[in-house]
Amino acid sequence: MAESVQLLTDLINYYAAMTNRLATEPSPYLQQHAGNPVDWYPWGEEALDRARREDRPILLSIGYSACHWCHVMAHDCFEDDEVAAVMNRLFVNIKVDREERPDLDQIYQAAHQLLTQRGGGWPLTVFLAPDLTPFFAGTYFPKTPRYQLPGFIDLMENVARAWHERRGEVLAQNEAVRGMLARQQPAPGGQPELTDVLLGEAVRDLGEAFDPVWGGFSRAPKFPRPGELFYLLRQAQRGDAQARDMALFTLKKMASGGVVDQLGGGFCRYSVDEQWAIPHFEKMLYDNGPLLHLYADAWALSGDTLFKDTAEGIVGWLLREMRAPEGGFYSALDADSEGHEGKYYVWTPDEVRARLSAEEYAVAALVYGFDLPPNFENAHWNPILARPLEAVAAELGLPESEAAARLKSARQMLFAARETRVHPGRDDKQLTSWNALMIGGLAHAGRVMNRPDWIAAAHAAIDFLRANLWRDGRLLASFKHGEARLNAYLDDYAFLLDALLETLQAGYRKQDMTWAQELAEALLAHFEDADAGGFFFTSHDHEALITRPKPGYDNATPSGNGVAAFALQRLGYLLGEPRYLEAAARCLHLFHAQAVQQPIAYPTLLAVLDEALVPPRVILLRGPADALNEWTATLGPKLGARDLVLALPNGLEVPAALAKPESDRPAAWICSGTACQPPLTDLAAVAN
Repeated sequence: MAESVQLLTDLINYYAAMTNRLATEPSPYLQQHAGNPVDWYPWGEEALDRARREDRPILLSIGYSACHWCHVMAHDCFEDDEVAAVMNRLFVNIKVDREERPDLDQIYQAAHQLLTQRGGGWPLTVFLAPDLTPFFAGTYFPKTPRYQLPGFIDLMENVARAWHERRGEVLAQNEAVRGMLARQQPAPGGQPELTDVLLGEAVRDLGEAFDPVWGGFSRAPKFPRPGELFYLLRQAQRGDAQARDMALFTLKKMASGGVVDQLGGGFCRYSVDEQWAIPHFEKMLYDNGPLLHLYADAWALSGDTLFKDTAEGIVGWLLREMRAPEGGFYSALDADSEGHEGKYYVWTPDEVRARLSAEEYAVAALVYGFDLPPNFENAHWNPILARPLEAVAAELGLPESEAAARLKSARQMLFAARETRVHPGRDDKQLTSWNALMIGGLAHAGRVMNRPDWIAAAHAAIDFLRANLWRDGRLLASFKHGEARLNAYLDDYAFLLDALLETLQAGYRKQDMTWAQELAEALLAHFEDADAGGFFFTSHDHEALITRPKPGYDNATPSGNGVAAFALQRLGYLLGEPRYLEAAARCLHLFHAQAVQQPIAYPTLLAVLDEALVPPRVILLRGPADALNEWTATLGPKLGARDLVLALPNGLEVPAALAKPESDRPAAWICSGTACQPPLTDLAAVAN
């Protein structure tokens, strides 16, 4: 017995010696660094107190688990004993998961921009004074000089020397950095006149940036940028032909490229080339939720089956690989497998030929581009839709139905073969904000495309969040291994409120409306700047940091301020609640001057402006449940972005503002603002 106890003790001590303080952290990203020889701390008082007590600068490293270049820097530097020894000698080293602490990431990405005069990214490497002010920043650094970058050891020695020998200059710069960060906050500008001028200017600006050959609004690298596409589709539904063409063309080029997984569905984070062919292969939940929404709308607007297939591919991937047993959704899939980026996804023609019949290969090679030169690292093929199926059928002299059957079979065979490979790692934490983005996409696409199973998945995820991340009227931000943690951020509340408005339209549930009202009240109580307007990214009782951002522009995810104002304004129209409308108006006024300078950086706030000028059309359906299901199935693909529809079956308890008379046949009340038309009992009249 004594020998067993001693063996267990020895094993525990051995494991402790092989790990650092990150070993007990739930974040998969921090776990990736638990075996580094670096004396890592998670962000917290222990590390910050040591830095203050020893007057030692902090080396802050921010990344995320699916990040390819984060892995590269880890292998180059953090797993290297020589590099780690310098880090441990000179700095207090803190590792942060940007997905768990977006507040820190926002602040120090902004600081990187100020210090370097260029955009940041991940890994983010920032050196801080003990008071948390950054004085030097960069992103990826190699151990030894290459890629026109300094070696990390030399860099650290120089940074430490500057801290100790040029302290006065560093502190003067720190004061200037704090001042510049403070001045980045939007300043209240009174009550500007709100007009629709910005709406047209945003389309014009996008037109000037538009790539007419490959779609999108930039050169390589190309990101999906769903906010801009959302905005264009809104304008398309108002009759803007240019907006329609740019949105649908871009969505078609994206869906035809390799940035979408042609075999397994779902989008990668961005394309490294202008043709959408080669991505960085990480798949993020936060991209795929908004893209699902977009592709459902694009299908409804155009009838193009490519858009329908792409939406179905996203959901197939989601429910197969990203759904947790409790009903929520995991965060991301890694770019790498077996230490190589994209290895799981790419092929050689010989590998493809070996798994398919000659007839299948003849079609698949032409459709997926296996007959073209390699498009990945000059040696492998990432599947793209190189030719339309109908063109391939004509080239091979096949009926299109036969070509489609061969392609379907080939895709199934290749997918099955790929499943036997080593899969990319999965970040299995479940984030409230990212789940909300996916829930909104699922519910919207389920309603538009008449997929009750998708709506059921959205409801299950809502129920998971309510059961596990809602405590005493407050949200938590992250869930893993049965534990919810971290004070939630603006995005968590705003995105979830918006998602609830989508699920209410897809399938009204009393508990969802109650929760939407509770979230709206929490937004106002804990995040709103009632004096200046707008919403802080962190709650009023959050940890004090060197600045408190109030972001208004859209980024990879939509602006928390934009979504908060959009959802509050819609809920205010639905319920006749002036406090929600007034909070949305204060937010819109706060950011108006910035939006005037660069309209297209604020597409979500432009949607708020659009509906502030002309309230959305609210369609309330009342009647027997079965008949309402038929109505909503018909109306789903016909309604636009400015329509809000709620199907309220007889017997359902609803807020007073939504209460309409019950009857034995369906009826629709159509309202805009405070004006409502007489009820309609003809479905065709409602659809038009």
